[in-house]
Amino acid sequence: MKKTPSRVRETATMREEYDFSGGVRGKYAKLYSRGSNIVVLEPDVADAFPTARAVNAALRKLLRQADVSTRRSSRSATAPRK
Repeated sequence: MKKTPSRVRETATMREEYDFSGGVRGKYAKLYSRGSNIVVLEPDVADAFPTARAVNAALRKLLRQADVSTRRSSRSATAPRK
C-alpha cells in the first residue's frame, strides 16, 4: 500500500525562515580544499605524545633518520669508494 503525501509543496522557493543574507560565499572553501589527515593513536602512544606538535617532531626526527639510513645503505650497495 502506497502512502500519499500529507501535503504537497506548491512552490520550489526557499522558506522565509532561511536567511542567508549575512552569509559569505566560500568562507571555508580554502580550508576544506587543503584537506585534513586524521590519525587515531592507540592510548599508550597518545600518553607518550601529549600534543600534536610532539607527535610531528618525533615523526620528523624518524624521517630524517630513515633518510640517512637509506643513503648509507644505497651507497654500500654500489661499488666501493676509492
